[in-house]
Amino acid sequence: MSIEILPIASPRETRKAMWRLLAQRPGRLTLTILVLLAASCCGLAAPAILGMMVNIAVTGGDVLSLLWLAVSLLVAGGLGALLGILGQNLLARICEEALAGLREDVFAAAVRKPLAQLEKAGIGDVVARVSGDVEAVSEAISRVLPAFTSAAFTIAVTLFGLGVIDWRFAVAVLVAAPLQVITLRWFLKRTAPIYRTVRITEANRTEQIIETVHGSASVVALGLAERHADLVAAASRENIGHSLRGVGYLTRFYNRLNLAELIGLSAVLLVGFWLHAEGAVTIGAATAAALYFYRLFDPIGLVLGQFDELQKAAAGLGRMFWLTQSAGPAAPPDRTKPDGTAPEKDAGIVLDDVSFAYPGQRPALNGVSLTIKPGERVAIVGTSGAGKTTLAKVIMGLEQPQRGTALVGGLNSATAHPAELHQRIAMVSQEVHVFSGTLAEDLRLAKPNASPAELRQVLHTVGATWSETLDDGLETPVGAGGHQLTPEQAQQVALARLLLKDPPIAVLDEATAEAGTGSATMLDQAAEAALAGRTSVVIAHRLSQAASADTVVVMEHGRLVESGPHQELLAHGGRYATLWEAWNSSLSRG
Repeated sequence: MSIEILPIASPRETRKAMWRLLAQRPGRLTLTILVLLAASCCGLAAPAILGMMVNIAVTGGDVLSLLWLAVSLLVAGGLGALLGILGQNLLARICEEALAGLREDVFAAAVRKPLAQLEKAGIGDVVARVSGDVEAVSEAISRVLPAFTSAAFTIAVTLFGLGVIDWRFAVAVLVAAPLQVITLRWFLKRTAPIYRTVRITEANRTEQIIETVHGSASVVALGLAERHADLVAAASRENIGHSLRGVGYLTRFYNRLNLAELIGLSAVLLVGFWLHAEGAVTIGAATAAALYFYRLFDPIGLVLGQFDELQKAAAGLGRMFWLTQSAGPAAPPDRTKPDGTAPEKDAGIVLDDVSFAYPGQRPALNGVSLTIKPGERVAIVGTSGAGKTTLAKVIMGLEQPQRGTALVGGLNSATAHPAELHQRIAMVSQEVHVFSGTLAEDLRLAKPNASPAELRQVLHTVGATWSETLDDGLETPVGAGGHQLTPEQAQQVALARLLLKDPPIAVLDEATAEAGTGSATMLDQAAEAALAGRTSVVIAHRLSQAASADTVVVMEHGRLVESGPHQELLAHGGRYATLWEAWNSSLSRG
């Protein structure tokens, strides 16, 4: 299955979402703007004071006046620096708090996305969005945005100061503006797609690294280390190539900005010479105007230059915001009864003419209709590729029927909020993940307030007696870096989580398929205990699981071809009887 990179929010959507984030703190944002504006005004005083000092020197004025102006210059500079630092810190704090909330929203949105979409995108794209993209945005917010905002205020206030001296100085400054605007538009047009591509290629590189590390045992066993190293290197080279293209455009961008500064300063000096010759301004005023424009070199360069970093951040924000905007509501509506108790949950499953096909493939489900009564246990059997796992995904709401409907616990699995749907149904799959942390923490993922006694009870119910022999009992670290559980023990933990969650409906998707012969009976008994009293769908790899079900459903090529109790289907002599005979023959040979 080809990778389908998740979409990216448009620049307009990104700007609107960013403004909504910052506007959540209007009072602090207003204070920050006022502080930055005051800092810019203090900076505006320096060229004006220097101009006054030049006039005093030219006219032979009082030395004491020069001294007072020098003190004023120091005060204005010091106050401007302090206010600038304060304003940038205030803005960085606002932005970092907003980013912290966004980071949590992005992660929550990612885990609410349909599993099928995340699988198609690849884990690298998702990891890049909640790590690399957040890092790029954090860098811009903590370092670039405060400086950018301060520089923008400085430019605005300085242009105002030039206009106060003489409006023709402001016009002279604007001579450089067309080249600056053209240069910026040229730069943005060419680099915006590059930075988006850089973020995508970083995700591809992350995907390749994760895949290599995750399958390291197979990579080493099959002698594929060199090939996988080459794949990672190729992904890195692709990413570096796009990054270097951006650096090339950035270098040419700064060269053109330097040319614009030369043109602007020349224009201001010529206008100052002309105005002084005409007697319109003093030498001090002309000097102040030249200093004002010279003072603009750094902020203008910063504003225009930081568009580079802001574009990188915007690319990351677009990828992050798409997740938050398209993930749907964070929680289902409150459906508690007036007396505060939870509503009764339907425990039935009704599939009506359900069809589903993966892109470019034949239908995995074709007109499937099935009714499972509350409390009934149904085993789904069939050869590999018959559609069993796809059926389980549709019931769980992980895939949406392309035709027909799937009602689970009275909810349409395609349209119900995942949190509400998963209050009614839970699944234990063949691939069980043991989360890092203590055994108690792993179990409490299903029920955070479970007591130690409850945890020991569910472990006992699924036959996990090994948990009693652990050195630290329930507080024993498991998962990565902790006590390594066997596949059978991990399945018991998963079944114990199911007991703690206690949903009315459960799906076992070949949950005990990988168990060895000696463990099969033990896990079957654990599954029996976990499913007791629930409506259950068992995707059966071993037909011994089907024999104990109330109803057996046989699938072939995405269709239901047989259905009924185990003994009736054997007596009928159809497809199930053939599968059963083949199963028993394989056991005899084993």
